[in-house]
Amino acid sequence: MAKLIIGLTSMPGGGKGTAAKYLETKYGAAQFSFGGILADVLKRLALDKSRDNLQKLSTHLRQAFGEDVLAYAIETDAVSATADLVVIEGIRRPGDIVALEPLPFFKLIAIDVSPELRFQRMKQRGEKAGESDMTWEKFLAQESGEAERAIPVVMARASETVDNSGTLEEFLAKLDDLMARLGVAPKA
Repeated sequence: MAKLIIGLTSMPGGGKGTAAKYLETKYGAAQFSFGGILADVLKRLALDKSRDNLQKLSTHLRQAFGEDVLAYAIETDAVSATADLVVIEGIRRPGDIVALEPLPFFKLIAIDVSPELRFQRMKQRGEKAGESDMTWEKFLAQESGEAERAIPVVMARASETVDNSGTLEEFLAKLDDLMARLGVAPKA
């Protein structure tokens, strides 16, 4: 199989991380994320990996070095990965795909879920600081934040949309169907 780079985009709590981990485990994908780059910097600075800190860092890096600074960093990682399948999780802005969209082996995949279900799942997972005790009002405020406002624009550019409003098993089956359509077989 020739190299395939899959970019995953969704609103927060949509299932990007779950999809990326599944594709890594079942299909042998190398995995990269914009949030991973930012989390590495926050860890080095001994700062919480909160959504607020991730957004602030992203904003300041983009202001200082250009809207596409993270896109070119992740594109370099993805293209140089030895795996034939690469998954990039956390695409939020049009600038995030400026380096990826021109690649003939790049596919942008949107994951769609209702806000109510995403809120419920985020509270349950508690992945980022403050998620487990987040209120609906705080969730809605974050939904209107600078980083989230551009996500629907990016999602509209996706070549495929996967609905994640059912069970985990249903979501994984939809990912398997997608991979079959893309000509990717599970790893042996």
